[in-house]
Amino acid sequence: MRTLLRARMDTHTSNETIKDGTMPKMVEEVVQQLQPEAAYFTAMDGGRTCLIVFDMKDASQMPAICERLFLEAEAEVELHPVMNLDDLKKGLAALG
Repeated sequence: MRTLLRARMDTHTSNETIKDGTMPKMVEEVVQQLQPEAAYFTAMDGGRTCLIVFDMKDASQMPAICERLFLEAEAEVELHPVMNLDDLKKGLAALG
């Protein structure tokens, strides 16, 4: 299922990972793990945030995806099923 991951990292913790040089490695490893169709990095709600769209094949993947972000970045993590335009058209067509 196409899934949007939103991870807002704790500012103090992410400041430390930038200072000690571990932030780039963590981000790269998360991206390699998820093989996303898109990954964006921005500031939201006053903190460093990543938005990653990837295919989550099974809900049992959630701990492997989220725990690293919880532990290493003290991130607030959200996972949302999402659709692209083709998915929306297919879903709307099924209504009628």
